[in-house]
Amino acid sequence: MTPHAMESDPVSTPPSPPPGPGHSWPPPSPQPAWGPPPGYGQPQQPPPLNGFALASFLSGLLCFAPLGIAFGIAALVQISKRRERGKVLAITGLVLSVVMTGVLVFAADRVATAVGDRFDGLGDYTEVEGELTDVDQLRAGDCFNVQDGELLDEHPLMYRIDCAEKHHGEVTAKKRLDGVDAPGSAAAVRASEDACWQAQDEYAMDTWALPDHAEMFYYAPSRQSWYQGDRTLLCVIGTTEPEGRGTLRQDSGRLGPEQVDFLRAANAVEFALSRPPEEEVDEALGEHQAWARRIHAALGEEAKVLRGHTGRPGLEKAVPAQLKEIEAARAEWLRASQARTAGEFDKQWDRALASMSLETEQALRGAYGLSMAIPQWLEAGQDGPEDPDGGPGRGPSTEAA
Repeated sequence: MTPHAMESDPVSTPPSPPPGPGHSWPPPSPQPAWGPPPGYGQPQQPPPLNGFALASFLSGLLCFAPLGIAFGIAALVQISKRRERGKVLAITGLVLSVVMTGVLVFAADRVATAVGDRFDGLGDYTEVEGELTDVDQLRAGDCFNVQDGELLDEHPLMYRIDCAEKHHGEVTAKKRLDGVDAPGSAAAVRASEDACWQAQDEYAMDTWALPDHAEMFYYAPSRQSWYQGDRTLLCVIGTTEPEGRGTLRQDSGRLGPEQVDFLRAANAVEFALSRPPEEEVDEALGEHQAWARRIHAALGEEAKVLRGHTGRPGLEKAVPAQLKEIEAARAEWLRASQARTAGEFDKQWDRALASMSLETEQALRGAYGLSMAIPQWLEAGQDGPEDPDGGPGRGPSTEAA
């Protein structure tokens, strides 16, 4: 028999592995499957938030400006390199910090200026007699010194001292300015002057007893301190030439009741006479008429007080003589208040001033036991309307510090 070769079936299964241990056929490789790449369908993780950006924002909010600026710059550098989040926070924190730095610098400059103004040249004041005292701590009745007696210095340092010692000034009142304009305006100046003149009249009621070298000064808020809420007005009698000794205080607690009543009425007349309108008569006739009415009313109050003292021991002659002149003057001031022209007003003004004599008032003050020394300012005021100070009746010159 001729052997025949057996043809293999191309689709037949592979032969069984040969017997024996350790021999096996590898299993067929699995067929590849089509599908989405790894991670498909899962949420993408955002880049991390930069810590310096958050720190910059919080520092800006909490007014730690230097830290906020440093953190903001560091955050922007890191974010650009690491592609992190927080750029908006870093920029916001940086802006807030820069703004707050500007505000702090401005505030520090204002404070430094205020402190410097007050203590500028402190070394020059070391030899002034007295105890350095803040203006806010001074009260009516306190005496004080300033460097070289310069009460007109804008920011004088004040050294409180016993009034029995030589001193440059004496506080008559400490007031609060309300309902007036900011410093520098005509209304504010007028209000400060009026307040301090009236305070001085209550503090040193016998104006004839004041020495000729005494002057009224006042310290009002500066424009800067005004807008910071300062409303304190300090009124002072200055006695720098020569330096005074002893207090000038002569208020209602140191005088008799009749003296107080008379001086309050007389000082009100003096005050009214001393405060005419600032404009000339031909420019403000109506204001001068109103001023004449105020004087007429003040003289009426003085007459009322004097009538109550008629017949008191020692006043029997002096009071009627003064009343006679007061009534004559009141009639002239009433006519002045009704004047139709500036010339007519000036004419009545002259007559009103001529109706009262210093000699009669001098005798009346002597009868009350008050000073009879006619002060220089009152003698100078007898010139009438031509007097630049506005006529008689007001004391030492006004000086604003």
